Amino acid sequence: MDLRSARQSFLVPRYLIRAHAGPFLFSVTTLMFLFLLQFVMKFIDQLVGKGLTPWVITEFVALNLSWMLVLAIPMSVLVATLMAFGDLSSKNEITALKASGISIYRMLFPVAVTAAVIAFGLVLFNNQVLPESNHRLKTLTIDIRRKKPTLTLNPGIFSQDISGYSILVRKTFEKTNDLEGVTLYDYTNPNMNVTITAERGTISFSPDYRKLIMDLWNGEIHQLDLQKMASYRRIRFVTHRIVMDVEGFEFERTSEALFSRGDRELSAEAMRMIVDSLKVLKDGVEEKVRTAMDVDFHARLAGTAGSAAPYAAYQMSEPTSLVASNQARLTSTTVSGLLFQLDSLDKQIDQYMVEIYKKYTIPVACLVFVLVGVPLGIMARRGGFGIASTLSLGFFVLYWACLIGGEKLADRDILSPFFGMWSANIIIGLMGILLTIRIGRESVVINWDFLQKYIPRRWRTRMEGEREPVE
Repeated sequence: MDLRSARQSFLVPRYLIRAHAGPFLFSVTTLMFLFLLQFVMKFIDQLVGKGLTPWVITEFVALNLSWMLVLAIPMSVLVATLMAFGDLSSKNEITALKASGISIYRMLFPVAVTAAVIAFGLVLFNNQVLPESNHRLKTLTIDIRRKKPTLTLNPGIFSQDISGYSILVRKTFEKTNDLEGVTLYDYTNPNMNVTITAERGTISFSPDYRKLIMDLWNGEIHQLDLQKMASYRRIRFVTHRIVMDVEGFEFERTSEALFSRGDRELSAEAMRMIVDSLKVLKDGVEEKVRTAMDVDFHARLAGTAGSAAPYAAYQMSEPTSLVASNQARLTSTTVSGLLFQLDSLDKQIDQYMVEIYKKYTIPVACLVFVLVGVPLGIMARRGGFGIASTLSLGFFVLYWACLIGGEKLADRDILSPFFGMWSANIIIGLMGILLTIRIGRESVVINWDFLQKYIPRRWRTRMEGEREPVE
């Protein structure tokens, strides 16, 4: 009997988890497809036809799947929860479970445990897989840019990736190599200052990818002899071709150990070690500030004592006052530099702490979205993907806006990194708790049969609202 009752107690949790498995896998697949499609539409024209092998392009796309997965999993948990409980509510299975004495909290418990397991796996992924993937992606991107300087031609920004040239482009086109508003500074000849402007142009590579060819139309060439400073030439042209040597831009795989790791390429443990070292440096700088202020205080005290001396000793007090004044100016400059260093250290500490908290806040969002998804799914009473995706998109946008806003405020030292990164989970988590409590209070029938052997008869009759019979 005990074995049978134990088996029956696992039927409902197993049924609820199975109801979530299909929507979760479907949501993860759909979201990853959408993220990948957006990525391909944005970057594929910059990779295909640029002389890169299919393996390099595949590796570049595969390394970007890591951050996509980090975003897709919490959102998929929310979609799956909305779809599963919405479907159960539309089939009146939630009502049947409540009528059998299973409260909303018991329904939520197995789903929350599953979400906690997913969150734990996502924490491991964020600390072990994602940093390595980001570091390899950074190395590969630098290698691609070394081969293709066209990838670094951003409108309105000078590009100096090619030795001896500085290029400014006003407008670029994503699907072609056309340029508009080209300004080029040629520093290859140290005795001649050459500036070239053109209304439009195109950029391409030679077949061996050792020369960068820039064809320009409707422009001018300005030449100034730097030795004589009297010879100036202005040449108008309809078409002009410039061939630049880019032999240093061949695609070569660089060792990953040659590049330092940024905050998004480190695990939480590694960043904590960096934060500890930065705090030690901060304590040392603060000690230097206190020492400088003490020296300045004693210098000012000595100057004040000298100025209070009698007039006969004025010749002796004047040098002392001058020394104190010079010491005050020196202390002010020193303290200003130390305070600037302290501000820089604080910003670095906040930056690392934000990334540390981010590795945990996004996985914890799986639990937060379960708290929100269960009551919303029951209230929606429809398990369709359209309603589930709409509600989940709205909450995810709200969550992401709070997360990004908190990150910006924490980076600017307006909020602490903890509140900046955890505020999104706190706000949406409280909303989920309130919604769950509200749903839990509506027409819940509690079955006390499984507690009869543990509760005294007198207490049981009081809970049932009955009068104890007289023997």
